[in-house]
Amino acid sequence: MPDPTSSNTDEELNTAKQVQLENVGALTREQLTPDAAANPEGHDVPGHDHTGHHHPAGKKMVDLAGKAADEHAGHDHGDGEHDHGPAGDNPYLWPGVSLVLLLSGLALDYFDVAWFTDYVRLGWYGVAFLLVGWKVIRSALQSIPSGNIFNEFLLMSIATLGAFAIGEYPEGVAVMLFYTVGELFQDAAVNRAKRSIRALLEIQATEVTVIRDGQTVVLDPKQVVVGDTIEVKPGEKVALDGTLTKGPASFNTAALTGESVPQTKQAGEVVLAGMVNLESLIQVAVTATYQDTKLAKILAMVQDAVGRKAKTQQFITRFAKVYTPIVVALAVLLVLVPYFVVDDYVFRTWLYRALVFLVISCPCALVISIPLGYFGGIGAASKNGILFKGSNFLDLMRELDTVVMDKTGTLTQGVFAVQQVQPAAGLDAPQLLRLVGALETKSTHPIAKAVVLHVGAAATGVPVENVEEISGHGMRGRVDGRDVLAGNTKLLTKFSVAYPPEVDQIVDSIVVAAVDGQYAGYLTVADAPKEDAVRTVQELRADGITKIVMLSGDKDSITQRVAKELGIDEAHGGLLPEDKARYVQQYKDGGRKLAFVGDGVNDAPVVALADVGIAMGGLGSDATIETADVVIQTDHPSKIATARRIARATHAVVWQNIWLAFIVKGIVLILGAGGLATMWEAVFADVGVALLAILNAVRIQRMDYATPGTGGTPRARRPRWPPCARKTSR
Repeated sequence: MPDPTSSNTDEELNTAKQVQLENVGALTREQLTPDAAANPEGHDVPGHDHTGHHHPAGKKMVDLAGKAADEHAGHDHGDGEHDHGPAGDNPYLWPGVSLVLLLSGLALDYFDVAWFTDYVRLGWYGVAFLLVGWKVIRSALQSIPSGNIFNEFLLMSIATLGAFAIGEYPEGVAVMLFYTVGELFQDAAVNRAKRSIRALLEIQATEVTVIRDGQTVVLDPKQVVVGDTIEVKPGEKVALDGTLTKGPASFNTAALTGESVPQTKQAGEVVLAGMVNLESLIQVAVTATYQDTKLAKILAMVQDAVGRKAKTQQFITRFAKVYTPIVVALAVLLVLVPYFVVDDYVFRTWLYRALVFLVISCPCALVISIPLGYFGGIGAASKNGILFKGSNFLDLMRELDTVVMDKTGTLTQGVFAVQQVQPAAGLDAPQLLRLVGALETKSTHPIAKAVVLHVGAAATGVPVENVEEISGHGMRGRVDGRDVLAGNTKLLTKFSVAYPPEVDQIVDSIVVAAVDGQYAGYLTVADAPKEDAVRTVQELRADGITKIVMLSGDKDSITQRVAKELGIDEAHGGLLPEDKARYVQQYKDGGRKLAFVGDGVNDAPVVALADVGIAMGGLGSDATIETADVVIQTDHPSKIATARRIARATHAVVWQNIWLAFIVKGIVLILGAGGLATMWEAVFADVGVALLAILNAVRIQRMDYATPGTGGTPRARRPRWPPCARKTSR
């Protein structure tokens, strides 16, 4: 984080869409707890990254579980510890004692008990006040040297001490007590909002078994180097990225992708940190150090999201810096001006009104609930397998009117599969598949692999000899005593085998076969659309996206067919990465606010160019993680629509809180200045509105974003009370 005293602060604050990853490996669980304070400096610029500066030991970092309320100016919690009294591990103890003293004191006042007067009464209420107020007063005093004078601590201290000065002891205690209780509710709400994100930390293994010199040794994952072999027992988490040395093996990837279906990996395939080994003892050859794992990079990305504020947050932060000193000045004027214009001026009366005015004007509801609302949106997205790199991208996602998507790997599965088998007369499909499949087992071409996968066991054990691969054409060989050709139509032409002319009109990649010099049929091979691709297009259109475009490097005929199948408005094929960038720039020049969705390294330039860059399957590509603004951890394009719903719900809740605070505080401020509101109304206008705003922000975590509601808005789940109680051709 930039040092606020540094002359290079402006250089340190930049807007590059990257995440600094060097320090991720150094994070500890102790740094990532609710007690870790968040440093507000250096995070007022959207897209802030940590490139070019470091976090020396001893300097606290913005972390996942630091308080959301500590992000904003005017809400600096003193020394970074946000306890509310000398209660130790039980923050509710002393507020509870204070409440008992307050209620009993009110009862003694009501019954006019003889001994409850003068110094006894002052001492009684003074103890009740200090139990909850000494921390606030200390924070107000500690913030003065840093120049952060006009904050809520000062407002609360002046108002409550002023109440004591004019003899309104119960009201002074009540204001401080309810303020403290509001802060405790805030802490509970913040912790709940961050629970789904903090769960990511539990994915990281804290120790790993390494095989060195034939011996096993248990080490910290940070001590393992690339090339080491680690051993993972059944039920253990994989600690580092690597390749499976022996297979197959099954893994639970739910913590990474949100998918409950286990994945089976074969020897040589990649396994990632955070996966859970399900069945047998396995060994993994490490390919990335602890700080370079995909999981560590995602954790760094989410951590950095805390510091990237939305425009609304930036406005409220700037507003609070101006608003607070203004209301202090108005309170002073409220005491002084009436002396010159009111005939029956009574200092005590106007001082009381000014104190009420100060309590009402405290901007807690805004500066607490708005960052909490946005972080709630980030947390809800994380729980749905969507990672936002900052709350500013929540706002941008809501403003989109155009979505541009890559085809292969984004809307389609990115894996060739046999779509159609058409044998010629005199040969049935199983026979054709058996002969072609057996021959294709001798090839490493992706289309050949797709055919072999489709044929399965039928091609096993079939004798194949005299195999010849003809570059750019296909293969020939003798299969089960018969001469077989398998490849494209050029192969058949080369060997003078006649075939039906309609075969040349087929759009998909095709494997044409001949047996003993005669045309035997064909297989089409294509990249099939993902199961939720059609639903994705439908939901985006229903959600207000007016233009949906598909850009692909695949040939245009295939691209147009897929676009028609999915109901996409516009499609362009045969594109290079620079062609995709040109199309995206044209849409932007036309005034469109767009997102580009891609899955590969070749899409990184376009992802960076878009207003919102979205990476599909972010665990698979370093470039997409570092370039994209939003990362979808699964391979489901329908998550794009889910991200839109979360963004809209977050925006709605944030603005509900803003209007609630402004309207209620405005009304009670007028009443207080006119002497029609007491400290009790002031408590509601401050603490009450803050609590209502916090409870409203918590709703973001409790909504159902899986399916669109009426008009595409999220459907709220049935509420539970209280909210904080639970938790190509050849």
